[in-house]
Amino acid sequence: MKEEALLSSIQRIHPIQEKALKKLGIKTILDLLLHFPVRYGDTSTVNTIESLRDKESVVVFGKISTLKTSKGFKSKIAMSEATITDDSGSIRAVWFHQPYIAKMLQADSFVRVEGKVSSRNNVLYFSNPKIETVSHVPIGVGDSLFSSEDVHVLYPVYPESKGVTSNWIYHVVQKIFKSGILDEMIDPIPVEMLAKYNLPSLKTALIWIHTPQKLNDAEAAKKRFAFEEIFYIQLKKQKEKREWKKLSAFVIEPDERHMKLFTDKFPFPLTGAQKKSIDHVLSDFKKGYPMSRLLEGDVGSGKTAVAASAVHAVATTRPTGQTFGNLQVAYMVPTEILAQQHFESFIKYFFGSGIQIGLITGSGCRKFPSKINPEGWTDVSRAQLLKWVANGEIPVLIGTHALIQKSVKFKHLALAIIDEQHRFGTLQRQSLREKDTIAPHLLSMTATPIPRTLALTIYGDLDLSLLDEMPIGRKPIITDIVLPNGRDAVYAKIKTELRAGRQLYIICPRINEPDPDKERAIAAKSVKEEAKRIQTEIFPEYSVDILHSKMTPKEKERVMDAFKDHKVDILVATSVVEVGVNVPNATVIIIEGGERFGLAQLHQLRGRVIRSSHQAYCYVFAETKSKKSVDRLQALKKAANGFELAEYDLAQRGSGELAGRKQWGLSDIGMEGIRNIKMVEAARIEAGRIIERDPTLKDYPLLHYKIAHQDQNIHFE
Repeated sequence: MKEEALLSSIQRIHPIQEKALKKLGIKTILDLLLHFPVRYGDTSTVNTIESLRDKESVVVFGKISTLKTSKGFKSKIAMSEATITDDSGSIRAVWFHQPYIAKMLQADSFVRVEGKVSSRNNVLYFSNPKIETVSHVPIGVGDSLFSSEDVHVLYPVYPESKGVTSNWIYHVVQKIFKSGILDEMIDPIPVEMLAKYNLPSLKTALIWIHTPQKLNDAEAAKKRFAFEEIFYIQLKKQKEKREWKKLSAFVIEPDERHMKLFTDKFPFPLTGAQKKSIDHVLSDFKKGYPMSRLLEGDVGSGKTAVAASAVHAVATTRPTGQTFGNLQVAYMVPTEILAQQHFESFIKYFFGSGIQIGLITGSGCRKFPSKINPEGWTDVSRAQLLKWVANGEIPVLIGTHALIQKSVKFKHLALAIIDEQHRFGTLQRQSLREKDTIAPHLLSMTATPIPRTLALTIYGDLDLSLLDEMPIGRKPIITDIVLPNGRDAVYAKIKTELRAGRQLYIICPRINEPDPDKERAIAAKSVKEEAKRIQTEIFPEYSVDILHSKMTPKEKERVMDAFKDHKVDILVATSVVEVGVNVPNATVIIIEGGERFGLAQLHQLRGRVIRSSHQAYCYVFAETKSKKSVDRLQALKKAANGFELAEYDLAQRGSGELAGRKQWGLSDIGMEGIRNIKMVEAARIEAGRIIERDPTLKDYPLLHYKIAHQDQNIHFE
C-alpha cells in the first residue's frame, strides 16, 4: 500500500524536519494523513496590508510581486522570500528552512496568507506564514469571499514541532492529495456500515478533515475517524473475548448455605450492589469457560468483601475428581503496603476456616495460620512458601508483581484477582492468566471511576459489575477547597477532630524541599519540611510521622503499623497512601497543592478517610489563583460520587485527568468519540456482529490487518 511508504518517498526531509517528525510520531505518508488539525482558522475577517499591526494574527489576500530563495547573511539558513501586495500596500514574507516554498509558488499569482505579523527595525513582515494560491483576490471584506472553490472558509492548524510548521504540513498534505494516493487507498470500514451511520468514505473524510469547505464537513470527518478508532478497539476486544470463551476453566459451584454463613460473618451487612456482584461472579464460575470480569467500585464501596466471597467459593472447592485439596487463588496488588493490608484482612475473614493464606512480596514471605501461633502469621522462607503453593497446600496467595515471576507455580490455580487493575499492564495481567494449563477465572478490580463509555471500550472484553452503593452508615465526606487565606480556620477545625481522638493525613506533592539554585524547581510543599512545620508550629501537642516512596518496605510497615495503632496522630505523606491504605480512625485529610493532582488522584486520596461511620473531612489546599483551576477542584465538592466525577471530567475536559489519552493510548479524536455513548454502543454492536459471523476476519483482510497492528498499549495504567 502506497500510504504505508515512508514520507521521504514523496517529500524531501531535512535532518531538522526528520527529528521533528519523529517527535510528532510521523514516519509514513499515512502517519501524516492521520496527523489531524487541532483547530481551524476562519477567514471570515480579511485584513488589508495597510491595516496590519505588530504581533497580530491575520489573514490577507494579495498578489506575489517578487519571489526568490536566499540564505541568511550570518546564519546561512536557506529560506524563501516573497513580497505580497494588495491595493493598500505591500509586505514581505519569509520562510526559514523552507526554500521549496519559492519553487511551489509563481510570481504574479494570487495568494491567501495567514500568520502572525512580526516587526524588525520598525518594518512589518510575516515569518513562516501559511500561504496558498487562490483564483482571485476578493474585492474588499465581505464581498462573496468564499464563492470560489479555491478559497477555503476554514484552514487547518496542525500540531507543530521545532523544524516542522503547520504550514509545511499543510503543503505536504496537499502534495499527497495531488499524487493520487487517496484514489488507491482501500477503505477498511465496510460500505454498508458507512451508509448505516451516514459516515463519509475514507477519501472524503481525509479531504474534509484537512481542507474543509465548512465546519460540518470537518465534524463529519472527525465523527468517521472517531468511530473507526473505537470500532477497531471493539473488534479486537470482541475477538479476544470470543477466544477466551473457547478455553476451559474449573467449574465452581459453591454451597449457597456455606456462602451465606461466610458473608454473615462480615462486620457489616452487604449492600444490594455487593450481593448482585457476588451473584455475577458465582454465575460466571459455573459456565465452564473462564470468567473475565471487571468489578468497578467507588472508594470504600466494599470491593474486598466481594473478592473475599469469590476467594471463599474457590478455596472451599475440590479440584475435579479429587476428594482432597483445594482450588487456588492468586490475589495481586500493586504495593507491599496494600498486600500486607489484604493479608491481614483475609486472616480476619478466614479465621477458623482452616484455609491457609500466603503472602509474597519483594521483601519477604508469610503464612497463616502458624504452627507456633495458630491465631497469627509467621515469616517463612520464599523457597518453603513456593513449595507449599506448588503442591497445593496453600490455596490463597496474596502478593505484589512477585506473583507473576516464573518461580511461582500453582497446582490448581482457578482464580486470579487483580486489585487496582489500572496499575498493571496487559502483559502483567496476561502472565497471571497463564499460570496454569487450565485458564483461571479473572476478576479485575478498580476504585478509579471510569466513565461508562470508556469502560465499554477499553474493557470491552470484560463483563462489568458496578458497586454503586456505599455501606450502610457511611456518611459523605465533607470536602472544602481552601485558598491560602483559609488555612488557619481549617487548622482550628482539625484540632477539634484530633481532640475527639481522630487522626489526620497530610499529603504533599514532594518528598524533599526543591533545590533553590534550580530555576525550574517546583515550589511545592515537601513531606519532610511540612512534617517539621506541622509538629513545631501547628499541632505541637500531637505526634507526627512521615511516609514516602523512598523508604524501605520495613520502614513503611513500621510507620503504617504505628499509625493504625494510633501511636501516631498525624501522618505526613506523599501520594504513596493513594491506593488501598485502610485506617478507620483517620477521618481527616489535607491535600497540599491540590492543583498539582488530577481529579482521579484527588478522589483516590480523599477515599482514605471514608473507612468508618465517623464523619470524614477532606481539605484541598490550593495555591493557584487561576479561576479555571479552582473551578476544576470544585468538581470534587459537586460530584456525589466517583462515577459522577468521572462523567463530569469527561464532559468538561474531553480527555481529562480520569481518562487521559496517554493512559489509554487513544488519539484526541478517539477521546472525543468516547464522550458519545451512541457511537460507542454502535461500534460495539457492529464489532460483535462481524466477529460472530466471521471470527477470524477472513472476509475482512484489511480489518484483520488493522487490529493485528493496533497499538498494544491500549490499557489503563
